[in-house]
Amino acid sequence: PSIFTRRCSLSTTLPSLSRRNPSFLPSISSSIAITVSGRRPFTTTNNRRSNKTMGQLKARHSTGPFSWKAAVLLIITGASMLVYFRYERARLERKRITEMSKGYGRPKVGGPFVLKDLDGRVFTEEGLKGKYNFIYFGFTHCPDICPDELDKMAAVIDKVREASNGTHVMRPIFVTCDPARDTPEVLRRYLREFHPDIIGLTGTYDQVKHMCKQYRVYFSTPENVKPEEDYLVDHSIYFYLMDPEGDFVECIGRQDTPDSATKLIMNHITDWKREGKPLDTTPPS
Repeated sequence: PSIFTRRCSLSTTLPSLSRRNPSFLPSISSSIAITVSGRRPFTTTNNRRSNKTMGQLKARHSTGPFSWKAAVLLIITGASMLVYFRYERARLERKRITEMSKGYGRPKVGGPFVLKDLDGRVFTEEGLKGKYNFIYFGFTHCPDICPDELDKMAAVIDKVREASNGTHVMRPIFVTCDPARDTPEVLRRYLREFHPDIIGLTGTYDQVKHMCKQYRVYFSTPENVKPEEDYLVDHSIYFYLMDPEGDFVECIGRQDTPDSATKLIMNHITDWKREGKPLDTTPPS
């Protein structure tokens, strides 16, 4: 049948159906519109959804191309770069000072020496190789300064070891400026009161004087004194930090605290590791 015939048939049927069920007419009319024209009826539902979505997009982008997440990321990146550049600048400054201290155009700190440890074994500059060395020059009869500085040395030893995950990256050394009275036994008892890891070194007057000269250490011990004589020794009050190649790195003075000294030492150790240089971490024998 033709479209005209279907329309007529439906036209004659609709009145009777509508009398039986009045609500049927609107629904069937919608079905007819879909069937005959093949088009969807007009509705605003999708448009409302689109409008809502567009509103959300406009609200989302109302602040422009940057969001709060982008701002936080930018701040974190900037702060990280600032910290990195500050660290690099400090590292390059430490490296410059270290290079200047190796004797290029100025007196070198450190050099050959011959002393003995508390067991009578010869200890030379070769014994400084492999680890960082924390060296102090003093004497056991010092009334106040040396005990204070050795307390600091003991604290630095523990703090550096803790910062190095328990490894022995630093060798603490005490060199006596009073060999006449500071015998190995006297030194052993004295140093044990501060820290068991401190290595004591002594020698003849000329040997000690030679090492002090190499390290630019001032001391005023009389040359031909007797052990029973009462006298004081005037000397420089510095810790000397030497790197694993035996080169001078830094002086640490009385103004430094155990924390500041530890930070300085660990900065040099970190720089050394970053350059891939070997570092001995074995415990002392």
